[in-house]
Amino acid sequence: MVPDIGRGSRTHGLLVYLYGPGRREEHTDAHIVGSWDGFAPDPGRDPDPQVTLARLTAALDLRVKQAGDRAPAKHVWQCSVRTAPGDRWFSDEEWNTIAQRIVHATGIAPDGDPDGCRWIAVRHADDHIHIAATLVRGDLRNPRLNYDFNKAQAECRRIEKEMGLRRLNAGDGTAAKNPTSAERFKAERTGRPETSRETLREAVRQALAGADDEKEVFTRLREAGLRVKVRHAPSGDALGYNVALPGDRNRHGEPIWYPGSKLAPDLSLPKIRLRLADGTAERTTPSAAEGRPEWSPPARERRGATGSAERAAVLLGGDDGEAAAQLVGVGELLDAVAQTSPAATRAELAAAARAFERATRSHVRAERVDTRALRSAARGIIRAGGALGRGEDGGTTAMLLSTLVLVTLAAARWHSARGHAQQAHASRQAAEHLRTAYRQAAATPMRVLHDQGRALPEAERRAHEATLRAVLPEQGGQADGMTAKTDALVATLAQAEQQGHDPEALLRQAIDMRELDTAADMNDVLVWRLRRIAQLPAHPGDAARRQQAGTRPTKTSTNRINERNVPEAAPRPAVSDPRNRPPRR
Repeated sequence: MVPDIGRGSRTHGLLVYLYGPGRREEHTDAHIVGSWDGFAPDPGRDPDPQVTLARLTAALDLRVKQAGDRAPAKHVWQCSVRTAPGDRWFSDEEWNTIAQRIVHATGIAPDGDPDGCRWIAVRHADDHIHIAATLVRGDLRNPRLNYDFNKAQAECRRIEKEMGLRRLNAGDGTAAKNPTSAERFKAERTGRPETSRETLREAVRQALAGADDEKEVFTRLREAGLRVKVRHAPSGDALGYNVALPGDRNRHGEPIWYPGSKLAPDLSLPKIRLRLADGTAERTTPSAAEGRPEWSPPARERRGATGSAERAAVLLGGDDGEAAAQLVGVGELLDAVAQTSPAATRAELAAAARAFERATRSHVRAERVDTRALRSAARGIIRAGGALGRGEDGGTTAMLLSTLVLVTLAAARWHSARGHAQQAHASRQAAEHLRTAYRQAAATPMRVLHDQGRALPEAERRAHEATLRAVLPEQGGQADGMTAKTDALVATLAQAEQQGHDPEALLRQAIDMRELDTAADMNDVLVWRLRRIAQLPAHPGDAARRQQAGTRPTKTSTNRINERNVPEAAPRPAVSDPRNRPPRR
């Protein structure tokens, strides 16, 4: 059940809308289901509705007229209450009870208070009512409406529980401002898929991903075709900014400007400056140079970003302030990936970034901790440009998405533990979109790996299956049955051994990097972890084609372990005959 509260200054204008046909002829059988005394005149049930509408306006405005100059300028309070899709329809008597509970909870008309404000509840659709009230009490004082929206929300949660309705997540006041009904109707009228407010919010968020300073943010916005207006103090310092869509104008032909703070709480200029304060210095950690010279810049940057995302997932289990800061960095990384993704995954990744945006804000204050790794990863991905969606680019995209699924699930668990229902739900939504994008990106490289695993000599394959049984005893049944997923894991262990790694030590390291309980497919996660830390091609077909052409990958320090200063694995001879292997531990 969703309440939506607004203020106005024209009682008669609101009533004309409530009893009218609606903007799309959606209003039917408009009538009163409740009122302050149970006897309010009802234009919907009167043969002369215009006269009755005037009488109802006068009755509601009586105390406003009596208060004179003491009445508030916006004396009309309106609250729509809508049931969730799938909920049963209520009778007029039930809607009357709901309306009385809302006006009591918000302080409009407390139970037993003879001086409560005058109000009516109008029903013109099956699934919602509109409560209209005038904000002058019988003693000519103004009602106390502090936190009226929060109180209405809390009462709706109680009603849902008592009446067996769909339970919606409670908000905490950190969500971005929803578009107004006028904005939604304008978007529909002009054929836009979303409102200007939503389009601008996403554009500013994307411009912020990996940016060095506010000047770069504004430059990116202008390059994206948006109108930007920066407000300056007499000293010349910027105080704030407004953005507008080209061609989006009001009835007077003027651009419709939106300040950053009205797009989202964290998009005001002071909040943006706070996020940019530490800069995005170039990475100097080993992950910055991850990848071989023959790999494209998008592939190398995605490999580095995967390591940063893994570390963020670990930090989400630590200090609250640090975890909150990591969530902001993960949001920037998602925005960067969505902007540069190939067409096949772009829609799902954009949806994941939009969903996770809600998960980046809560009342837990983000500490000033070092999030430069995530911000630099986002910047590197933006600068490297879009991935092609095939070959090594597509493989490293799958590698990164596999990790981001686990990061968003870690975020959902972190929020759930702290009672952040909306943020936890948003994190799970983002994870589902990422899973869909991952399946699209991973289909080809995983199929190649499956074929390579099945093509291994029988003795070599069985030796690697023994490693899996030793390290993953609970997966022994899968290894014996050689499922398709195990084929890819076996192929990866074989290729890592050819590069000089100890397969068992490497597998244990990949498992210890982070828990795997939230993984939809543990084998997939391990494949990508192993390929990243062993510097194996993310798309194994590329390496096979190079070998067929008579060229070999440039040798790199394959024994270097990039994660959390884990000791190096001892190099082993690259052999294909398992009888020549050193003894297993």
